[in-house]
Amino acid sequence: MNRVGIGYDVHQLVEGRKLFLGGIEIAHAKGLDGHSDADVLIHAIADAILGALGSGDIGHHFPNTDERWRGVSSLVFLKEIRRMLEKRGATLENIDASLVAEAPKIGPHIARMKAVLGEALGLAPECVGLKATTNETMGFLGRGEGIAAMAVACVSLPK
Repeated sequence: MNRVGIGYDVHQLVEGRKLFLGGIEIAHAKGLDGHSDADVLIHAIADAILGALGSGDIGHHFPNTDERWRGVSSLVFLKEIRRMLEKRGATLENIDASLVAEAPKIGPHIARMKAVLGEALGLAPECVGLKATTNETMGFLGRGEGIAAMAVACVSLPK
């Protein structure tokens, strides 16, 4: 049985933090604010996979009230979710995601992000769709106050 899940996340950009997107550090004047490394792309992907599994969301499994997740790389979340998939006998078929950011430019980093995300999830890079766009200077994203991501995941579950 194939199931699809969708995920969305947004974090504010703040001074004094490193910027992590798609499991890699990207040079930028600001980073994303959050309990973990605040990797908005991974958080959206995690929610999409968890949604396909019918298994709650990232906040349920990795709550920001739990100190063991403070400052942790969000790749840890994907590795835990991969274990959940394996435990259920499920196969992650593919993910497709979009980042919305005025800056920094994402294009030069997409191939590396796809490789890192694929490795964490056990997917070939061609099974990781990743795109980037801007918000055309409109709203808080357009003013460069934050970064958003949305993702879809397809999971095959045993009958």
